[in-house]
Amino acid sequence: MSILVVGSVAIDSVETPKQTRERVLGGSAVHFSYAASFFSPVQLVGVVGDDFPDEHLVLLRKRNIDLAGLQVIAGGKTFHWKGKYLPNMNDRETLEVHLNVFGDFEPQVPEPFRRATIVFLANGAPMVQRKVLEQVVGPKLVVADTMDLWIRETHDELLALIKRIDGIVLNDSEAKLLTQEENLVQAGKRVLAMGPKFVIIKKGEHGAMFFSAHETYVMPAFPTETVVDPTGAGDSFAGGIMGYLAEQDNFEPATLKRALAYGVLIASFTVEDFSLDRLLTIGRPDIDVRLEAYQKMLSF
Repeated sequence: MSILVVGSVAIDSVETPKQTRERVLGGSAVHFSYAASFFSPVQLVGVVGDDFPDEHLVLLRKRNIDLAGLQVIAGGKTFHWKGKYLPNMNDRETLEVHLNVFGDFEPQVPEPFRRATIVFLANGAPMVQRKVLEQVVGPKLVVADTMDLWIRETHDELLALIKRIDGIVLNDSEAKLLTQEENLVQAGKRVLAMGPKFVIIKKGEHGAMFFSAHETYVMPAFPTETVVDPTGAGDSFAGGIMGYLAEQDNFEPATLKRALAYGVLIASFTVEDFSLDRLLTIGRPDIDVRLEAYQKMLSF
């Protein structure tokens, strides 16, 4: 099954309590695509300036990520984010945001991408996400990510979008903000009542919660000893989920639960180094070895 992802392709500068990296590959669509590519081919739609390094394009293409939908704007500059993580490695401060060409992004889905079976709308303005839905034809599964900015400033547009999708991924503070509920179980069920078939609430180092009409459960995080850079972990988590679902070609409850486990595990690899550096060193067998350890951890 084919996966279409639409989102940011970026250059990040990241400061942690121990290390700093300048101008590394980042962006929601990048982390999602690389994670999903462990399981299935990916079609990426995004935008960069002509300052975007060719080496990054080569890297992504080697992973069976189709970049036919990546717009390169002549004379433009690529989206740049600079952030600083606090000592607990959970909280971060945004130091600089330069939207550059991403600020005027109008997604253009190439004709061969429009019949993708699975569509992931990475974090972005609901209006932009809606424009993607208007271009695709008959997808079997549509999932979206969001953030507090869109919940506060484009609330009605987001609610309209949620009614049109199958699943939504958001973190715990965003779920509370969207629903005005402090209890995460109540918040998850409130989001579910807004229209999607399932809701996934990310809880950072505490894993994730899953909600559907038939079941609610928690997937704990994999105990990662060394956390170097959490940037992109949430997008890698989503990529692992969607990639596995595409590989299995079904969305049954048991498949969804195993997909969440793969998402948790790929996120656990992502945080062990900056950018995609840790993911570059592993293959599917490494993920499956960690899956076996994760299953043993959860059995009692």
